[in-house]
Amino acid sequence: MDIVLARTFLEIATSGSFFNAAKRLNVTQSTVSARVKRLEAELGRPLFIRAKTGTKMTPAGEQFERFARSMMKVWEEAKYQVGVPDTFAKALSIGSQYSLWPKFAMRWLRLLERMMPDVALRAEMGMPDRLLRLMLDGLVDIAVMYTPQLRPGLNVEVLMEDSLVLASPQPNRSSDLGSDYVFIDWGPEFVQAHKTHFPDFRASQVTLALGTLSARYVIEHNRAAYFPARFIETEVSEGALHLVQNAPVFPFPIYAVWNAESDTQLIAQALAILRRVAGRVEDNQMIMLEQAGMEQHIAPRLVDLIEGTEAPDPISPAPE
Repeated sequence: MDIVLARTFLEIATSGSFFNAAKRLNVTQSTVSARVKRLEAELGRPLFIRAKTGTKMTPAGEQFERFARSMMKVWEEAKYQVGVPDTFAKALSIGSQYSLWPKFAMRWLRLLERMMPDVALRAEMGMPDRLLRLMLDGLVDIAVMYTPQLRPGLNVEVLMEDSLVLASPQPNRSSDLGSDYVFIDWGPEFVQAHKTHFPDFRASQVTLALGTLSARYVIEHNRAAYFPARFIETEVSEGALHLVQNAPVFPFPIYAVWNAESDTQLIAQALAILRRVAGRVEDNQMIMLEQAGMEQHIAPRLVDLIEGTEAPDPISPAPE
């Protein structure tokens, strides 16, 4: 079967409409429709139901999806492996969430390059949903991210507990959330834990969804916000930012996610190197918190607050 038809099918299934699939594939909507008709003719069954609310797969479409993904994995892996220069024995593709690239994933890549000289390396960056889709399509073997969504065929492990700390350019700022406080959305677990520890907080005038890119805004406009301690290590050491004393520190786990169908020996090597990087970063982070007298303010994970139990570690993939 034409691999283009399988890719078109998966774009419709992922995006939820023929229109969105056409935009992603950079073709006309009529071209997408023609490809689906060809595919349905070959399979002898309708694959999609089109309605005003969007496009849904038929039962036959739902069955075909896993075969289409398997076909794409094999095809992409074949292209990648064939394209690897003869000077390398194997190829490894890694991924990183944008905010984890500096000072974490970049260190991992450098160590991979040094310790695995016979492996061709490729790096991708993106948000978790994009990285997970690349992994399901066989384009990324292993990635680091916050708050991954569990998918069949993917393994997930907690690498380390990053810490979200309240920071401000003011060296003696109080721990109260005043008018200079900027709320940054670090995901649903942080939002809920934030509500638990600051029940009287309603909203800040400025709310940012830019994550680590907001550090410059906070520094230049003399604001306060929560950031991963790892990310603002340089700003704190240079005195551009100061950790706010007596403010709660929220755990923010970093996860490793890898494709269960990738080369297990290669993944094991990459994971061992990644754990080594995570250990160093976690040690540096703890030293930073201890020097600032913040380690005693680390809040429990949200699951502990709700259930009074330990959070599961590692996480197992959800069943199909």
